[in-house]
Amino acid sequence: METEAAAKPRCAWAEGDPVMTAYHDEEWGRPQYDSRALWETLMLEGFQAGLSWRTILLRRDGFRSAFRGFVPEIVAAFGPEEVERLMADPGIIRARAKIEATIGGARAYLAMRDNGEDFSRFSWGMAGGKPIRGDGLAPVASTPLSQEISVALKKRGFKFVGPVIVYAWMQAVGIVDDHAANCFCRKSVKP
Repeated sequence: METEAAAKPRCAWAEGDPVMTAYHDEEWGRPQYDSRALWETLMLEGFQAGLSWRTILLRRDGFRSAFRGFVPEIVAAFGPEEVERLMADPGIIRARAKIEATIGGARAYLAMRDNGEDFSRFSWGMAGGKPIRGDGLAPVASTPLSQEISVALKKRGFKFVGPVIVYAWMQAVGIVDDHAANCFCRKSVKP
């Protein structure tokens, strides 16, 4: 007998794996407006580069612990000792460049805030203030908008924010609704 969750039509990538199904059904593509949460997801997308998102999801609690809840003020103060601590932490992806990019990303986030630039307003403002609905057919890897946001983030000091990572982040936080045309989530997200 099919469970209610299994009977729902959803994006093909979310089928057959309870971790990915739960992420899809509860988070992916849901508009996120909290600046800190948007920043956390962007940093996790940077760690995902070259790996599967499932790998990041399985270690997300480890990342949150290692990066002290992704509180930008705390992460921005990390120095060489913290980098070495993180390099030894088996609960995260131990990639020095990504760790250092996250610390730098906290500093860039705070610099934006200190200059009166709210991260949520910046992110959503570049997208026109509301979710952009994809065609529901085949999601793309990047778009002119993800390229534009990537350039703007890099100018502000962020790293691991190329247009493909930025587009994956835009999908994850609901800036773009790329749920499949028949997916039950597509119907629940208002453009």
